[in-house]
Amino acid sequence: MDRRTFLGALAGGLLVAPLAAPAQQPGKVWRIGILGSLDEQTLQGELVQGLRELGYVEGENTTIDRRYSQGRDERLPALAAELVRLNVHAIVATGGSPPYAAKQATSTIPIVFSNNGDPVGSGLVASLGRPGGNVTGLSLVSPEIVGKRLQFLKEALPGISRVAVLSNPSSPMRALSLREAEVAARPLHVQLRMLEAQAPRDLASAFSTATKEQVQALIILGGPMFYRERAHIADLATKSHLPAIAAQREYAEVGCLMTYGANLRENYRRAAIYVDRILKGAKPADLPVEQPTKFELVINLKTAKTLRLTVPQSLLLRADHVIE
Repeated sequence: MDRRTFLGALAGGLLVAPLAAPAQQPGKVWRIGILGSLDEQTLQGELVQGLRELGYVEGENTTIDRRYSQGRDERLPALAAELVRLNVHAIVATGGSPPYAAKQATSTIPIVFSNNGDPVGSGLVASLGRPGGNVTGLSLVSPEIVGKRLQFLKEALPGISRVAVLSNPSSPMRALSLREAEVAARPLHVQLRMLEAQAPRDLASAFSTATKEQVQALIILGGPMFYRERAHIADLATKSHLPAIAAQREYAEVGCLMTYGANLRENYRRAAIYVDRILKGAKPADLPVEQPTKFELVINLKTAKTLRLTVPQSLLLRADHVIE
């Protein structure tokens, strides 16, 4: 199935799911599990609101069992097992690692992931069009997205030639993202310096290395720990005089120069549509994984001013959001 056919299938089915349709089976109380690395209130609120709009009201006809590892992924298998013992009707697995823990815990309870980077390459699903098994959901990453971020950095700072890439070595998406960055760097005549941080305590050392090696800008790869520490990362980038670009707009909101990626909040809300379809009888194996078709460019002009940078007008005109 090519991309055009795949997106057409989505438009003809999943994407037009009625947002106001009531939950089926009057009198039934649905039990939905949420498995995540982080208890992000804003993002979880989007999911709960999406469920409410579809007729699943917590405390009335729906019970939501929440399990979060608080960044300690070694706890995820036990938390997933708890949800299985509760006999939930579906599990929404948020973030990078939780979908894998959920899949290992059950082969029968439907699992919906909200923001996985590489569901096919990592073995989470068989294919985007026909996931197979009991897992489906929404992907965050599209091919060449990391390279596009590098292009935006180069456009904002035409003179840069050394760019650091900050990644978590334990991230399942790291290898693919680094390959994309390396492919994009060659025609832009940019040298990449790989920086690693597996825990918050590693961040200061990574930025110290970036300063010593005189890198001129920074790409931040995704991951739950980085997302949780995004304000700290933005502060370190500013103090190191490093223009930084990340995936989610939340990084720009706390001080990174730019972000370019899918809308994470929208993905959480759309996960509710998958849950609704499944609870109404659809099989996860038959629900295509949704890939992002729109990416947001967010620019923080306050940070640009702090870094004494002038963002080109051509870039500002293409931005979806500008923070002033």
